Amino acid sequence: MVPFVDLKAQYQSIKSEIDTAIQNVLNNAAFVLGPAVAEFEGKFAKYTNTKHAVAVNSGTSALHLALLAIGIKPGDEVIVPAMTFIATGSAVDYIGAKVVLADVNPKSYTLDPTKIEAAITPKTKVIMPVHLYGQSADMDPILKIAKKHNLFVVEDAAQAHGSEYKHRRCGSIGDIAGFSFYPGKNLGAYGEGGAVVTNNDEYAEKVRMLRDWGQQGKGNHVMKAFNYRMTGFQGAVLGVKIDHIERWTESRRRAAELYNTLLAGVEGVVAPTQMEYARHVYHVYGVLVKNRAEVQAKLNNAGVQNGVHYTVPMHLHPCYAELGYKKGDFPVAERIAEEELSLPMFGEITREQVEEVVEKLK
Repeated sequence: MVPFVDLKAQYQSIKSEIDTAIQNVLNNAAFVLGPAVAEFEGKFAKYTNTKHAVAVNSGTSALHLALLAIGIKPGDEVIVPAMTFIATGSAVDYIGAKVVLADVNPKSYTLDPTKIEAAITPKTKVIMPVHLYGQSADMDPILKIAKKHNLFVVEDAAQAHGSEYKHRRCGSIGDIAGFSFYPGKNLGAYGEGGAVVTNNDEYAEKVRMLRDWGQQGKGNHVMKAFNYRMTGFQGAVLGVKIDHIERWTESRRRAAELYNTLLAGVEGVVAPTQMEYARHVYHVYGVLVKNRAEVQAKLNNAGVQNGVHYTVPMHLHPCYAELGYKKGDFPVAERIAEEELSLPMFGEITREQVEEVVEKLK
C-alpha cells in the first residue's frame, strides 16, 4: 500500500529530537506560549524572510487576525479566489466583511490577476491571493492592481511553507500573511497551529495583543480580542521540524519531478504545472482526470491512497448561496473541483512508491 501521507514515518525520522523538545515543555511547565513558542517564532520569521512571526492556534485564526490587524471592518469587501479551502472565506466572515470571488488561472490554479479588477467595488479593501497546493500566486500583477486601487494584499500561505515567487518567500510579499501548521502541511504541528507573518511593526504588535485577550501588559485589556494562543507543545514540535523543512521540501520537489516525467504523455491525465516564476513546494500533487470517481475507486482497490482538494468551489457551497453566484460563474474553479485528484506526496516518499502510484494510475 502507498499511503497518501505518512506522518508516522516523519516522526520516526526525528523521534529523539521531538521527544526531547516535548519533555522540555513538561519540565518547565510552559504550556501556553512560553519559550518554545517564542523560539519557533524567531525561526519562522527568519525562514519566511519577514521581520515578525506571531504564532497562533490555527491557520484560520492567523487569517482572521491578519485582516483585523490591517483594520478590516464589517461591510468591507475582500476578494478571494473561487478555488480554495473554505477557511479563506471564513476568516472574512468572522469580521462581518463580505467575500467577493474571482476565478483562478487554468495552469497555476491560483487567483487570476486578469479577473480581479472586475470584482473591485468602492467597498473593496483587500485582495487575498491563496498560494494553492504549494505554488505561489502571480504576485507582481496582484500588487500592481492593489497599488492602483489602494488595497491591502493579505497572503493566504496556509499551503506554501517555503514556496517562492521570483525568489521571494511566500508570506513576505504582501502586507501581511497567514500560515497553517495543520498536521498534514509541509510544516505540520502535532495538532492545530498557525502564524501571522509581516514586516510591519504595528500589525505584528496588534496581532500579538489580539491573540491573547487584547492585553497590553498583564491584565491590561486595551481591546476586545480572542484566545488564539499557540500551546507550548506545538511550538516545541514546530521548532524541531522547521530545521528539517528544506530537506523535506527538496524531497517533495524531486518526487514531483519524477511524477511529471512518468506521467508525461499519459492520455487522460493532466499533471500540475510549475509556473516559471515559482518555487512549487507541492503540498499537494494534484492531477486532473475526467472520470475521477472511477479512478479513485480503482486506485483505492489497488492500495494507492489518494484525496481530493476540493470537491466544491467556494461559490457553490450552500453556506455561500447568499452571495448570489451560480454554477458557471467561475468555470476554471469548477473544472478543478470536478477533476482534481491528489496523489500521494510527503517528504519521505520513495522512488519506488511514486513508480507504483503512476503504474496503478495508468
